[in-house]
Amino acid sequence: MAVSHSSRERLRGAVVGYGFISSRGHVPAYLQRAKRQRDVEIVAMADLCAARRDHARRALPGMRIYPDHRSLLDAEAHGLDFVDICTPPSSHSEIARAALERGLHVLCEKPLAPTVGEASLLLETAAAVHRVIFPCHNYKHAPVVKAIRDIIQTGRIGTVRSVTLNTFRNTFARGVPEWRPDWRRERRFSGGGIAMDHGSHTFYLAFEWMGGYPTAVSAKMTRVGSDQHDTEDNFSAVLTFPRGLAHAHLSWTAGVRKVIYTLQGDKGAITVDDDELQLAVAGGGINRPNVKWSFEKRSVSSHWMDASHTHWFDSLFDEFKTAIEEGAFVGKEARDAYFCVQTISNAYRSADEGCREVELGTEIGWAERWFPMNRVPIGR
Repeated sequence: MAVSHSSRERLRGAVVGYGFISSRGHVPAYLQRAKRQRDVEIVAMADLCAARRDHARRALPGMRIYPDHRSLLDAEAHGLDFVDICTPPSSHSEIARAALERGLHVLCEKPLAPTVGEASLLLETAAAVHRVIFPCHNYKHAPVVKAIRDIIQTGRIGTVRSVTLNTFRNTFARGVPEWRPDWRRERRFSGGGIAMDHGSHTFYLAFEWMGGYPTAVSAKMTRVGSDQHDTEDNFSAVLTFPRGLAHAHLSWTAGVRKVIYTLQGDKGAITVDDDELQLAVAGGGINRPNVKWSFEKRSVSSHWMDASHTHWFDSLFDEFKTAIEEGAFVGKEARDAYFCVQTISNAYRSADEGCREVELGTEIGWAERWFPMNRVPIGR
């Protein structure tokens, strides 16, 4: 059993997977934080690819390197607090459960798992062993998304009734050249195409802005890339919420890299185009005759073009630390991650069945029971 971090100042962690998001995102962010805040230390690394292990040895002198997560856990688990999983989605569940069962907290790249069954098993395991399962929902930590959150909380646009979330990419994100750089186009590793890759970011923001979880989804998707690929390039979905609709469009074949979000409230609206935010507020409410509008524009630097998203990692890790300290083993982030997987899986089902609307509400009660029950002091 791992030692509780309460007995030492720093959280000691290991990273499984040394591809792009690990080597360019998580690990540099940890190293910067270790120098600045001294509250985390990465002591071990695992990767299945020998060339990537060699790369890690050159880049991280003194790091203990292992050929897989099993050998890492066998050698290191007793001295760790957490494991950070940066592998393709197909292996998330196996690695996360192995770490949880060794008494370690888990930070995991999105999606939490490629199937609903695997995601639910992870939540159940975390609850049973009293360890935190926490997804890397990093878009919510982008400064412009935080600005949206602040505006909603002030009540200036009122109750949000509908949102649109558009993510445009001119290609899929390629992996490192040493190991299957096109793995996102292979369903056996990725679990799906752009819906699986970007759907989590889209849906957890929709959950927050619409104030709950969807009750139904309908979706369409297309594949316009190579016949060698078995995942979709373009995805559109409509999510039904108790108080309105969310429309999502995701593309790997766009002419520009960009995010465009809109939120429509009963007192005003927010429009975001990458770093540019426009707030419109109706004096007295949007339904009044001769309404007078006030407009506010601001630029919120959010580094959208940097695919490593190191600028957002500190805020994410702060929340992970808080979950550990508070004993939020299956907290709201984990529930959101589960419902992201549920929504993505049923969106695929909808698309396969000719865009038929698929009901989602039957599983909400299952996940709701986890949040209140799993808050006990660390070490109990």
